[in-house]
Amino acid sequence: MMEYVNVFINGYKGYAGYLWREITNPHIHNYFYWLILISLFFLALEWMKPWRENQSRFRKDFWLDFFYMFFNFFLFSLIIYAAVSDVIVVIFNNAIKSISGGFDLQASNPMRHLPYWGVLLIGFLVRDFVQWWTHRLLHYSERLWEFHKVHHSVEEMGFAAHLRYHWMETIVYRTMEYIPLALLGIGLYDFFIIHIFTLAVGHYNHSNITVSKYVTGGILGGLIGICIGFSLFQISLFPAATFVMKLGVVLAGIILGVILLGPIMKKLFNHPEMHIWHHAYEIPEERRKGVNFGLSLAIWDFIFGTAYIPYDGKNIKLGFPKVETFPNHFKDQFLYGFKKRPN
Repeated sequence: MMEYVNVFINGYKGYAGYLWREITNPHIHNYFYWLILISLFFLALEWMKPWRENQSRFRKDFWLDFFYMFFNFFLFSLIIYAAVSDVIVVIFNNAIKSISGGFDLQASNPMRHLPYWGVLLIGFLVRDFVQWWTHRLLHYSERLWEFHKVHHSVEEMGFAAHLRYHWMETIVYRTMEYIPLALLGIGLYDFFIIHIFTLAVGHYNHSNITVSKYVTGGILGGLIGICIGFSLFQISLFPAATFVMKLGVVLAGIILGVILLGPIMKKLFNHPEMHIWHHAYEIPEERRKGVNFGLSLAIWDFIFGTAYIPYDGKNIKLGFPKVETFPNHFKDQFLYGFKKRPN
């Protein structure tokens, strides 16, 4: 019992220290400022070239969503989740040991022998697949749907709507995803690298912009080029030559991304034109449990038959029946879902 208490205390202290360092020490690996920079980037794009021109620059409930960014990603994790999740992983791994006669799933993890980019890629794919099923569960379970309504109460779409969700979703998502990631050997900083990437994709999915598939293909190709270039070339004796080689790999990645990935990007990754239909007020009766459940990748929806883009949904109505009467203050949304409500 004391083992779990110590894990809880150390996890809480570790995350609290991590968060304090994030805020007080800006640097390239700092998640707190990455969140701000990515958000400002998409805000600027929405202002410069909005997809829905009729929305105001600070759309309806923008500031509520802005607050959710920091509550869901920092405050709630600091108060509850970071420490509890460590305890869950220790309990789970100890249970595996007792059942299997001492087999340590974490220590025997084959991913420890993969290159770092491979660890991140597998971690991203596993996490996104688990999140797809979890997201679908939020729609199919009437109990969980009550919490998920907070996210679907958005009536004007913008990047920050990505982060408006009930705090119970954090518990559901992290419980489902954290154990497989931790047992795969995905550490805290690995998780946040993946999280920064998925944060950007999530902002993009919800943003009031539209981008060519070839542009997004080039961006993804460039990111792949960065990962490969920085992994392959570590020649410290010739720093100038090393930089040129890295730059060449990145440029090659961009070109190949446009050519090879561009044509399939909107089938591979989620995007605003697809995700807008996930928030549609009206969908066919046979799809009443929801469509387009992908968070980062769209492929799961095409594989499992939940993809739905009937036409350009630029100006469709968003929300759900009776969304007009849904609580619009954080306090009421925080408590929403715990009492049974009349239909």
